Amino acid sequence: MGESVLHITYRDTATPYHFAINIPSNKEQQAYDWLKNRVDILKDGDDKIINFVRWNAKAIYFYDADHNIVELIARKNLNNKSSKDFDENSFLEISEIGIPTTTIKREFNFLNKNYGLNIYDGNFERFCAIGNENGLFICINKNTKDWFPTNDKAYPSDFEVIIRIKGKEFKIKYQDEQLRPLITNDQ
Repeated sequence: MGESVLHITYRDTATPYHFAINIPSNKEQQAYDWLKNRVDILKDGDDKIINFVRWNAKAIYFYDADHNIVELIARKNLNNKSSKDFDENSFLEISEIGIPTTTIKREFNFLNKNYGLNIYDGNFERFCAIGNENGLFICINKNTKDWFPTNDKAYPSDFEVIIRIKGKEFKIKYQDEQLRPLITNDQ
């Protein structure tokens, strides 16, 4: 997907998750038109294209085949407009991964101390987006908040991610409800 690679591994105990993909900042309507014939669009009330005023972004949500909540998000601040018609080649990068937890502050401290990531929006009580518009860890308190816009119960699932900061790559895993550095044989 553009600058990102997503690899989903089957597990008997897996639960649906949330991730988001950046699309060109001017393509939310074309993305909706392209998606509506392929999947059912998840709405927030009557809104099929959800306007996040504080984030200067518009998003469309749908379930993938594994019932993950996928979001296509057009972030106006990125100013990455495209003149091409929207299609599967319009996915720019994975821009969000959800982290249901009860320890938002601990996850923030890990990301801030080790990688210099700051709070983009929210706080440590219920919801905290950590990082920037090209990559956010979406921490939610799994006891008080569910996945938007469906209100599906948010369960933590293990994942591994590689993030790039100032040209350097870092491997992180979320396992047993805690973020940690992922050490591999090539490090």
